[in-house]
Amino acid sequence: MSEEKHYLYSPWRLDYILTEKDGSCFLCDHQNPEQDRDKLILYRSKHSFVIMNRYPYNNGHIMLCPYEHKCCLASLKDEVRQDLISMLAACEQAIKNVYQCDGINIGLNEGKAAGAGLDEHLHFHIVPRWFGDNSFMTVVASERVIPESFERSYDRISAELRSLLSERD
Repeated sequence: MSEEKHYLYSPWRLDYILTEKDGSCFLCDHQNPEQDRDKLILYRSKHSFVIMNRYPYNNGHIMLCPYEHKCCLASLKDEVRQDLISMLAACEQAIKNVYQCDGINIGLNEGKAAGAGLDEHLHFHIVPRWFGDNSFMTVVASERVIPESFERSYDRISAELRSLLSERD
């Protein structure tokens, strides 16, 4: 009896691994709203923006970032922190509405020791989760992550955020 082998195939991650890092902050490269779709920016508020993770852990993995290039919450003005929390709640609701997920991970890693890949520009990760998708159990148990293109994710999440946040204004 031969053992069945399973492979985790994420070809888009190799681009990130092999890309030469120039030391610039990719989150600060958001100045032109006309490039939002190309840059995967889903929504802009007064003090922050929501961007899709180009190298996601799950479908619907998004990030919430202040415009200011700051490394920690304490360095932000109160109005920026308030905007971030308000936007974080909207992101949470949008992901639940779009993906009907079983749960959501919301994470903020401050500093390299805490796991921040980009520690100079504060950002929250919002990741939808489903039962059976945790760690490598999806591969071992032959479960599959729901596949969706960046374009479809972008259209669905940005429409939901606009809908939710237009009600707020």
